[in-house]
Amino acid sequence: MPYRAWFSCVAGCPGQHPLSQVIYRCPACAGLLEVVHDEDALGKRSPAAWMQLFDQRFLRTSWPYGSGVWGKKEWVQPMLSADNVVSLFEGGSNLFWAERYGEQLGVPDLWIKQCGTSHTGSFKDLGMTVLVSTVKQMRADGAGIRAVACASTGDTSAALAAYGAAAGIPVIVLLPANKVTAAQLVQPIANGALVVSLDTDFDGCMRVVQRLTDTEKGDSGIYLANSMNSLRVEGQKTIAVEIVQQFDWEVPDWVLVPGGNLGNVSAIAKGFLEMQRLGMISTPPRLVCCQAQAANPLFLAYERARAAGRELNLNDFEPVSAQPTLASAIQIGDPVSLPKAVKAIVETNGIVLQASEAQLANASARADRTGLFSCPHTGVALACLEQLIEAGTIGRDDRVVVVSTAHGLKFTEFKAGYHEQRLGFDSRYANQPVSMTGDPDQAIGELHRLLDQRG
Repeated sequence: MPYRAWFSCVAGCPGQHPLSQVIYRCPACAGLLEVVHDEDALGKRSPAAWMQLFDQRFLRTSWPYGSGVWGKKEWVQPMLSADNVVSLFEGGSNLFWAERYGEQLGVPDLWIKQCGTSHTGSFKDLGMTVLVSTVKQMRADGAGIRAVACASTGDTSAALAAYGAAAGIPVIVLLPANKVTAAQLVQPIANGALVVSLDTDFDGCMRVVQRLTDTEKGDSGIYLANSMNSLRVEGQKTIAVEIVQQFDWEVPDWVLVPGGNLGNVSAIAKGFLEMQRLGMISTPPRLVCCQAQAANPLFLAYERARAAGRELNLNDFEPVSAQPTLASAIQIGDPVSLPKAVKAIVETNGIVLQASEAQLANASARADRTGLFSCPHTGVALACLEQLIEAGTIGRDDRVVVVSTAHGLKFTEFKAGYHEQRLGFDSRYANQPVSMTGDPDQAIGELHRLLDQRG
């Protein structure tokens, strides 16, 4: 059965634009675009049949359907040739039952969607496989795309560089100087990308890459890979489908998502809402967008709307100058995906919260003590979770999912600084190595004493 998808204006301007067209904004209003699917065609297959198909493909070996993204190809990029799919086996990440952590918080049905276990260590792989695959298809069809470029706070550049290298497509990444970790910086370098360090923040890098890829100022042949390119959203929305699939097609009550440029919360909402329209679920979970207090423009907008006693809208938003935060990947004051995120919060009856530096670091460390190893951005979501539980908004019987966006090994400086008490606040769960002599009797006696102290 043939399925179709196209770009359309988020604001509702008329017109359909092919996914093979180099276009990032609506020609009529300059607003964001989104990928729209022919849901009449998709709806001709029953919800039960879709579930059966997705389950048959999940993590199997038939190319390219074993990928967590490409197993849902008809919902993602239906017109792409399988020969041009660039997949590094993204998706299919563990939905971890955080039993001990949940019991400590009083919410035993707590789960962590560990998107950081993907190929490059972050959820960005889910969107980048779709974008780079589409570019490979466009180049095969004769499009003059010389390279693909992004601005990044680290994880986007790693994903783009890896998928570009796998596809044989040149990659340019623009990074804010001294604002990404060593682990994040070495990834695009190792994969052969042209890495540029700019003396600015992420928002400044974003201005440069938008000018570099601006189709109105001439065809540079450089294709934009940031999340304002809604092809990436199509891969990231499969997080929502996969969560429901991993719960045997049941919907959780809450999903908490760290928010910076706001592409991921928008994508996850899109996945749930498409499932609802196609009859696979009856209602979406409530989404919580979790921001660092140092970079919190959507939270401030949400609070303005709450103070006025009405739902959030675009007029509530004002950009901020994002301040340094341990959650460096979401240090963004003027998020590109704002209109989509506002829509996501409204349509899922969602909430926006913020977390201070001490809150995010202590929440991350507390969760680590129960077997996790979370990035600081996941720490933001965990801190917001603790706030919602303390306020009674999330109850003991609720099923809760926290989306973990990146692997903690990308942020070892953050972990070390926390446990060495170098972050400027009390590290409540700090744990430091203990020095001992090499004498067996002395070491054994000291070890027993320390174990007794810990209980």
